[in-house]
Amino acid sequence: MQPRRPGAVRAYLQESIRNRIRDEIRRAGQVETAATSTPAQLDPASSPLDQAIALESRIRYRQALSRLDPGDQELIVARIEMGLSYEQLALATARPSRDAARVAVRRALLRLAEELPPA
Repeated sequence: MQPRRPGAVRAYLQESIRNRIRDEIRRAGQVETAATSTPAQLDPASSPLDQAIALESRIRYRQALSRLDPGDQELIVARIEMGLSYEQLALATARPSRDAARVAVRRALLRLAEELPPA
């Protein structure tokens, strides 16, 4: 099958990356919910206090993340949790360059920091 218009392959790849990021956001939310209900899944080598602090931190992070708009959520999960490069993010989010993606991630992280309640 041949692309019907210029840029069709790029558009297809961008949409597939966006869908993958959305899937990962959903998956991360499900995994985190499961982990919060069963603290025994935390690192058994750490002390109960360390486990409680780690669990509380993850809960605070997830709650703050859920209060951001979906675009910011997508950027943060893709960069921080999935480890996508800025080049990959630029393609996935239709930003003109990796620097534009880097700035967008930085701004999203600043908004996340504002949403995090004090520890």
